[in-house]
Amino acid sequence: MKKLYFILLMALPILTYGQELVSINTEPIQELKGFKMYPNPAYGDEVYITTESNGSKDIKIYDVFGEVVLTDRITTNTLDISRLVPGVYVLQVTEDKKTMTRKLVVK
Repeated sequence: MKKLYFILLMALPILTYGQELVSINTEPIQELKGFKMYPNPAYGDEVYITTESNGSKDIKIYDVFGEVVLTDRITTNTLDISRLVPGVYVLQVTEDKKTMTRKLVVK
């Protein structure tokens, strides 16, 4: 019985040490209003990106390995994707310090 108490007393500091407080970021996410991207999947050399304000947009496209394969700044709603090989990408659009991330399929 003494061995059981000894084991419990030795394990108590380990159990209490593992209980740390975790804070969660509750900051509201700023998304682009009226965001539309078409066509998706893309069969041609262009993708159209529109938002409510249709301002200047910074574009980053990532491949499946997380590498940036295309960066561009567009002032119209047309993005040239002719340099992309067929595959699945992640498109990140930033406009007025608001960011939207979507999957883009190029056929």
